[in-house]
Amino acid sequence: MQARVCVYCVWDVDMPSSGDSRMASWRLQLLRTHLSLQHCKANTHLVIRGDQDERAVLCSEDTTYDLKIADTSNLLLLVPGCLTPDQLTTDNQASSQLVHAQIWGFSNSYWELRKRHPKLKKLKRLLMEDPYEGPGISGQEDVTEGKYTMGDLLERIQASEEELEAQLQTIHACEVNGYWRLLDFDYEMKLLGHITQLVDSESWSFSKVPLRVSLEELGRLEPQEMIEHSLNCYGRRYTDNDEVFFALNEDKVCRATAQMLLQNAAKFNLAEFQEVWQQSVPDGMGTRLDQLKSLALVDRSSKPETISLLRVEDLPEDTLERFTHLFTMRQKWTEEDITPYIQDLCGEKQTTGALLTKYARLSMQNGIKVFNSRRLVAT
Repeated sequence: MQARVCVYCVWDVDMPSSGDSRMASWRLQLLRTHLSLQHCKANTHLVIRGDQDERAVLCSEDTTYDLKIADTSNLLLLVPGCLTPDQLTTDNQASSQLVHAQIWGFSNSYWELRKRHPKLKKLKRLLMEDPYEGPGISGQEDVTEGKYTMGDLLERIQASEEELEAQLQTIHACEVNGYWRLLDFDYEMKLLGHITQLVDSESWSFSKVPLRVSLEELGRLEPQEMIEHSLNCYGRRYTDNDEVFFALNEDKVCRATAQMLLQNAAKFNLAEFQEVWQQSVPDGMGTRLDQLKSLALVDRSSKPETISLLRVEDLPEDTLERFTHLFTMRQKWTEEDITPYIQDLCGEKQTTGALLTKYARLSMQNGIKVFNSRRLVAT
């Protein structure tokens, strides 16, 4: 649910009507923030977003803010048509007189805003209600249940429009018949396989894959828009002599291949995995463990060493819950292992070191710095 906020001296918050009386209890509030002047000049709107079971956030076009009510010792009166001294003309000042004014309302609190990360975990859950597995059976495309337009997502996701669009690109979502769809991972890998096999059969360079020829050759197997979408996900588009080419990203291709291998096993012998992984990627590409940061976790304390799938997007969004979850999985972490799983929690001018200082305790183990929880965690 979202509410549009008009920025003047006072911000009028109109929540959509609802049977729940709590949703009708939003009041006029004064915002003490640099945003007021910024958005007045830009003539833009701010939006309050959040379902009934969520804490409301305020979103501009590109940023998300936490909303918190702060008390003030001054009583704020809402007076329609009130003029400030700088708005009075010389004539008005010369004929100053007392006038009766109607007070529409009052407030002794204001909204305090704090920039925060957008709440995007729900996005993938919503899109996974009906993942796209390729051209469907006739009639299935007319079914709208479990499908979401951009407007639908803005109603449900607590993020600004720019942040939402960026995340849709990050998770490789695509727009199909007006609805944003997340590709089923097996179908995504099928598309990527078609492209790498074509590159191999045509003896092309991975850095110069022609779009037109790729669409002509593979369009008989899959929709052309899906082939182009896959190239956009795993490559960089550029133009040479008025022809569009893609340079496939080795790290992205290797990372996706590793995920395909790891998702079918709880743990994988590290040495065996590295051998199978290298054999599974296209010839000419090289695999490295640093390509799997925030995707897979290596356990070097076990004998033999193992590797398992651990995606950062599957972890809790809340900082304390994230650390609790990580320390439940593993009692002690090296800085190298834990950093990829907390990097996304850092706020403005905040480092992973600052987060570790607040939520973890540093110790030495066999000459190596390790971190464990400051709180008692059930394992």
